[in-house]
Amino acid sequence: MGSGRTGGEPLLIAGVDEAGRGPLAGPVVAAAVILGTAVRIDGLADSKQLSAATRKRLAASIRSTALAWAIGHVDNEDIDRLNILNAALLAMRRAVLALPMRPDRVLVDGDRCPVLDCDVEAVVRGDQTVAAISAASILAKVYRDEEMIALDQKYPGYGFARHKGYATPEHLEALARLGVCEAHRRSFTPVQRILDPRSSG
Repeated sequence: MGSGRTGGEPLLIAGVDEAGRGPLAGPVVAAAVILGTAVRIDGLADSKQLSAATRKRLAASIRSTALAWAIGHVDNEDIDRLNILNAALLAMRRAVLALPMRPDRVLVDGDRCPVLDCDVEAVVRGDQTVAAISAASILAKVYRDEEMIALDQKYPGYGFARHKGYATPEHLEALARLGVCEAHRRSFTPVQRILDPRSSG
């Protein structure tokens, strides 16, 4: 299906990445970003290599200068229902479909692609080599971190604002002490062990 633009216009290329596959709690979040050929943002990199302050500064710049951007979100209950890989792919698909303009091509970080009605390519380590994917990585990470800070207010005691739901010693200790809350992913093994100690063998 064509984009409807003339041959002289540049292709609209969207970069897509997700944040939050590994944590024991909270959503998985994806972002899609169309930077456009004229947009140059200094400092773009894999979000994991940047400080929180740098990510927030770059996220503001991306949101204000990109041709288009959007967020896709899948909550912990749907992660348990779909499994984390399918949930991450769904978050990516939602992000692309939420863009205010239809991309001609989508470049996705990693080795799996969501199902989309356009040209889609997986780019291993794309968050380090493709500017639009780097931008998506930053937006997804910043958005998800803010979600986890909000969950820390809703479910105090687990330390979500600090570890963002990852299986840190602090989080595992809080799980053992407080039990499982509604934000936890029940299909993930450390959470399963709290819900059913017999499952640990």
